[in-house]
Amino acid sequence: MGRPGLPGLGEAKVLEFHYAVPVEQTGWETQDRSGTVRFRWDYDAERAELLALYDKGKRKQWDAADRIDWSLEIDPENPLQVPDEAVAIFGSAAWERMGPAERAEVRRHMVAWQFSQFLHGEQGALVCTAKIVQNVPDIDAKFYGATQVMDEARHVEAYGRYLTKLGLAYPINRHLQALLDDVLTDSRWDITYLGMQVLIEGLALAAFGLIRNQTGDPLARALNAYVMQDEARHVMFGRHVLRAYYPELSAAEREEREELCAEACWLMRDRFLAEEVWERLGLDVDEAISFVRESELQVAFRSLLFTRIVPTLKDIGLFGPKVRQAFTEMGVIGFESVDLDGVMAEDERTAEEIDAARRAAAARLAARQADVAATIATGAS
Repeated sequence: MGRPGLPGLGEAKVLEFHYAVPVEQTGWETQDRSGTVRFRWDYDAERAELLALYDKGKRKQWDAADRIDWSLEIDPENPLQVPDEAVAIFGSAAWERMGPAERAEVRRHMVAWQFSQFLHGEQGALVCTAKIVQNVPDIDAKFYGATQVMDEARHVEAYGRYLTKLGLAYPINRHLQALLDDVLTDSRWDITYLGMQVLIEGLALAAFGLIRNQTGDPLARALNAYVMQDEARHVMFGRHVLRAYYPELSAAEREEREELCAEACWLMRDRFLAEEVWERLGLDVDEAISFVRESELQVAFRSLLFTRIVPTLKDIGLFGPKVRQAFTEMGVIGFESVDLDGVMAEDERTAEEIDAARRAAAARLAARQADVAATIATGAS
């Protein structure tokens, strides 16, 4: 007797598979350098939450070339249209010595560096998610992972296009590279989930959100809001899978993963010191980094980057002494009470509100054009 399988969209009846050989006897695994490739001939997808995410992932696909208005111009002197207080070295001796043109160059380089790291992180996510589809043992997780591969390709396309318009890009930051290297070379499938879906994507979501909420530039706001709409699903995907898997591990195995999380969070915090920018601009790198480390505004900024990671790690059951100690030392332990579902629902609403505003603006423009055409036609008659 088969078990319930994946229902087709719009179908009331649940499909059933009837297997000639018990599915426990039909699995197949092979090896490559990145871990175990798992094939499953069991197509009974049973986890409703993952299937709902898969269905949503299919329906929420979008075209970066159409949904984003790429005709919008970027101000090269202040690409994000934010106050100077948002600049990492604002208030430093180096900043005070600069004239308007030099400060404009700092703003442009900071945005180029930040969006470049977004771009590199999204390519890392693209590769990691392809690996997840390859390595994860369950078919419902493979289904959803396939939709995320397309999401990540779209994000790489969008951030690459933004940087082309800006006319400046930076190579990958060494801290991000080190984290991606650890995630990609570990053969255990759950480490790929943990490193990408929870840690890297969680940090990215917080950074995207700060830009989305603070920028006065409509292009940057729309780009980050639309990417966040996808990323919220990605983090939820990791939560669902790992929350079910980690209780099955031994205490020693969970402790090992907690240690990995603590080290990764320190790495990610240091990723935002932007030493490459200060070097490229000819500033005293040590002086700039020292200022960024101690600046109250920058300390607060780096703390906000963990608003998604802290409650997610608690949710999936990796919140032991090592993780708690790291978050306490970082000053972010208070984020453990953040309502994850609430903030992700807000990500969804914000993207839809931007879409609605754009449709309304297009409708107003069409109405004005129709009025002009009618006036011209009346005059001609």
